[in-house]
Amino acid sequence: MLERGEFGRELGKAIGLLPEREQLVLSLYYEQELNLKEIGAVLGVSESRVCQIQGQAVLRLRGRLKTFEAADAGLEE
Repeated sequence: MLERGEFGRELGKAIGLLPEREQLVLSLYYEQELNLKEIGAVLGVSESRVCQIQGQAVLRLRGRLKTFEAADAGLEE
């Protein structure tokens, strides 16, 4: 069975492996609670570019956390 603490540790590791810009976007969005427009102003890019960066980061994280996703799917069956 998955433990929340284990997932949190693995998520932290996976975030640490992201490119610096993707880490920054995630931090500003989830920790600082800035919206995409505000993040764009900080980074000097458009709101749509911030959305692309965030989306890429999420895809990378999903790829690195596939084992948890598979285990979670197994729990639902």
